Parts: sequence; structure tokens; C-alpha cells
Amino acid sequence: MGLRKLKNSIGRKVKFLRLENNLSQEKLAEYVNMSREHISCIERGKNLASTETLYNLAKFFKVDIKYFFD
Repeated sequence: MGLRKLKNSIGRKVKFLRLENNLSQEKLAEYVNMSREHISCIERGKNLASTETLYNLAKFFKVDIKYFFD
């Protein structure tokens, strides 16, 4: 999988989890201690989330970190 596809895939999964939990980008950003802009860029596939960010998101949403790569 290319980098662009990986960024888009992770972004879709983050957005899916956020919406499934009825959270705004602002609330999610607050809960995982990052900016709303960073969440937005991840969801749109503009930025690749770091390992630490993915870990924090996985922990918050109670999913295995591998979820983002499946």
C-alpha cells in the first residue's frame, strides 16, 4: 500500500470512529491532547498520524492499534 493510500485509509478510520462515538473534531482533539486542525488533517489524509498519535487514538477508542492498518 502506498503512502497516500495509507494516509487516506487511516483518516477514514479515524473519522469513522469519531462519528460512531458522536464526537466533534474539537472534542476528540481535547480528549487525545492535540489540535482540531491536526485531527482534521489526519481525517482528510493530509498528514500521516505518528505512532504516538495512533496509540493514543486506539487507546481512546478501545481498539487495537492494528485496526488502523487492516
